[in-house]
Amino acid sequence: MKRSLSGIQPSGVLHLGNYFGAIKQFIDNQGKTDGFYFIVDYHALTSLSDAEALKKNTYDVVLDFLALGLDPEKSTIYIQSDIPECTELAWILSNVTPMGLLERAHSYKDKLAKGIAANVGLFTYPVLMAADILLYDAHIVPVGKDQKQHLEITRDIATKFNLQYGETFVVPDPQIIENLATVPGTDGQKMSKSYGNTIEMFASKKELKKQVMSIVTDSTPLEDPKDPDNNITQLYKLFASEEKVEEMKQKFTAGGYGYGHAKKELLEAILEYFGEARAKREELAKNPEYVETILKKGREKARSIARAKVDLVKKTVGLSGNNYR
Repeated sequence: MKRSLSGIQPSGVLHLGNYFGAIKQFIDNQGKTDGFYFIVDYHALTSLSDAEALKKNTYDVVLDFLALGLDPEKSTIYIQSDIPECTELAWILSNVTPMGLLERAHSYKDKLAKGIAANVGLFTYPVLMAADILLYDAHIVPVGKDQKQHLEITRDIATKFNLQYGETFVVPDPQIIENLATVPGTDGQKMSKSYGNTIEMFASKKELKKQVMSIVTDSTPLEDPKDPDNNITQLYKLFASEEKVEEMKQKFTAGGYGYGHAKKELLEAILEYFGEARAKREELAKNPEYVETILKKGREKARSIARAKVDLVKKTVGLSGNNYR
């Protein structure tokens, strides 16, 4: 069985973009691949400096994973910082990574363009991501479309290392579901915590309603026809059947149907879709001992594989500890 691996940043509350862009793929892969899914808290340090928020967010993502359907009997679930081998490997990989490769990373350039302060961690983010993946000889990496370039960088780093030192790493392939890869936010841009345009599946009903009702629309009068392919219908199609989506589009085209009406239908669809997961998450939050047991099991399995890989890599590059002969 091929190994599938991917992670989610705990830099904020998870949202629909995280679910449809990545987590849904994690769940759908269960039973088909050997799944390794983790919370990338080291990566979150590039943008989050509040220690208490990071701890809370990290634990919340674990709850989200379990509530949404990741099964610890079928998938290995762990926290990145529990595996120190990932930073050890990242340093080794950084010595075969060209500067130009990182300077071309879209996420780095986009954040600079938006005025977000850059640090070395943000610049070298793709190298740490490569270490996370290559540690476990992952064959498949489910990612959102925005992370595709980072995975290409991982492939480049693995290929360069293999050419320089001999076949050491599996070169992974991305798994992207094109029609779900980019989820629009409330402002029409890609949904992202960085842009403040998210809709959170586990927000309270009151907060969720507020987020849905904040979706940006034009000022077309209620009685007039409207563009049927607006931001609301783009989100609605993630939850509703083709028939329901077509029905909403026809209402927009006919006129007499307002954006507020459509937003209420979208809210109901979201609550129905995530209803079971929302209830399960409330129960998980009451049982931290169970959650810790899952994390302990995942940590032990992930570290045993990571340690063996780093030992092999160190030997390959000439870092042999006390055994220099």
